[in-house]
Amino acid sequence: MKRLILTGILAIAGLTATANAQIQKGNWMVGGNLVGANFGLNEGAGYNFAIQPKGAYFIEDNIAVGGYVDLGFKGAKDAPTTFTYNVGALGRYYLNPGEQGVNNLLHHGRWFFEGNVGVGGMSISKGGSSSNGLNFGFGPGYSYFITPNIGLEGLVKYDANAGFGSGGYTNKITFGLGFQIYLPTSKAKQIINDVK
Repeated sequence: MKRLILTGILAIAGLTATANAQIQKGNWMVGGNLVGANFGLNEGAGYNFAIQPKGAYFIEDNIAVGGYVDLGFKGAKDAPTTFTYNVGALGRYYLNPGEQGVNNLLHHGRWFFEGNVGVGGMSISKGGSSSNGLNFGFGPGYSYFITPNIGLEGLVKYDANAGFGSGGYTNKITFGLGFQIYLPTSKAKQIINDVK
């Protein structure tokens, strides 16, 4: 019985160490979110699809900076097509377990806050409106490490474009679900190997 309890404690400690190893200074994060996709099946129904590839470098433990690209298409049969784009810089801060009263729900995941700023715009075909301008957003997310190097993420974000042109200021709340791959340095690899 003692051996079973000790094994359980070591497994929990190992999962926590694994999650910490991925967000250490010097590591890279690459991946993306599928913001939303729907393809209508009724006559006259349309499609709506957006992706968010992103990459970041951990400049300190728990702090990453990098870049993002958002691309989206929306349309329907015999209707204008809307193309949206955003590109810019992003920053992430991962909360430590128990930081500011926030407890980790699972020992091998982390809460984080993400913010971005860049340029973006929207263009509607067939003589529709268009805008270009400042893109910015911010929101909380959770990264659940399904393997030592892959995190499944959910992100809720306020996203806005302060545009010039006929589109003007637009804003929305987005929910993204995607994967991030964490490319560890040799120090992080050693921590993961020690846990195994």
